[in-house]
Amino acid sequence: MSILSVNAGSSSLKFALYPIEGAGIGEAEVTGNIEGLEPSGQPRISFCATGQNKASAPVVVKPEQDVFDTALDTLKGLLATRFTHLKVQAIAHRVVHGGSYFSSSVRVTSEVLTQLASLNALAPLHQPHNLAGIEAFAESFPDVAQIACFDTAFHRTLSPLETTFAIDRQLTEQGVRRYGFHGLSYQYVTQVLQRESPRSAGRTVMAHLGNGASVCATTQHQSRATTMGFSALDGLMMGTRSGALDPGVLLYLMEQGWGHDQIQKLLYKQSGLLGVSGESADMRTLRASSAAGSAAARFATDLFAHRVVREVGALSACIGGLDVLAFTGGIGEHDAVLRQQVCDALAYMGVHMDASRNTQATGDSVVAVHADNSEIEVWVVPTDEGRVAAQDALAFL
Repeated sequence: MSILSVNAGSSSLKFALYPIEGAGIGEAEVTGNIEGLEPSGQPRISFCATGQNKASAPVVVKPEQDVFDTALDTLKGLLATRFTHLKVQAIAHRVVHGGSYFSSSVRVTSEVLTQLASLNALAPLHQPHNLAGIEAFAESFPDVAQIACFDTAFHRTLSPLETTFAIDRQLTEQGVRRYGFHGLSYQYVTQVLQRESPRSAGRTVMAHLGNGASVCATTQHQSRATTMGFSALDGLMMGTRSGALDPGVLLYLMEQGWGHDQIQKLLYKQSGLLGVSGESADMRTLRASSAAGSAAARFATDLFAHRVVREVGALSACIGGLDVLAFTGGIGEHDAVLRQQVCDALAYMGVHMDASRNTQATGDSVVAVHADNSEIEVWVVPTDEGRVAAQDALAFL
């Protein structure tokens, strides 16, 4: 028996197949990604099975076929021909927003889908695609349980002081509050830190840094404060998202004649690293451009680091200090320069990086990168949101 974990986005479908071993989840038998699902894209499936080299092949889409349905058929074919020994017992779906409806994983029904669809406006880059993926998988795998696993669930331990906005309380009672995101990633990193560092039960701050970025503070491995709020816009600047922004800016834009769609596009798709640099939303591209002399690229990466330092400091204050700092996500795992910048700026707190360990940490394994004399432990933890979703699905079943 196995659990298939999927993360459906606007242009890609990530998947991993985890065997059920006793009461737990084993190591993934196969992980993969189908990219190029956007209009006019060129779909391609890439996957890596245990003990084998990575394989890749184009997904052929006929003119009369839907690209997502074709991708799904390709995935089914892969499972049916290469992994017949692992019968899929459930499909675990990453869903960004559970709202006030769900604080733990749930089996998907039509009523559940309706409730989740009402939250589309709160995570327009993710939620609609997550739900479209669930519907497609439910149709393609009609006899398999579909389990929704929420990024917001990890933050159910936040106190009212953390979740409440200083607005009319009637709006708060309607669900306008802070929820927090990247919960599946934080749950996984927390599990790893529990195994690797006894100090992580104390005051821990985790930074999930990627195209989406946030910071979360925990004590006793439970979420106490986080940077994302009502939507996935708040807090850090991101690849194309603005992060925290004075609401007066939005009022100003409205006075200038900007409408809802124009503002939404600005905040979600034209801001962040892309907006500040005017060049790219990809940190790797900006590093290369900066090395080639681009002042705009250098400023964008420096601003990103500054925002991380600012939020780590703020969240540390909320939990009374800092014992462990962990980096995860695409940028957090692979950008040694960013990690060094952040830790250098936090030296006043007792954070000291070992430059050699930091440079050698490439995101392939869990690594401690702090210096021997550092008062704060610093870890690089490659995240595995799919594994957490599979664990949650198994626990639910």
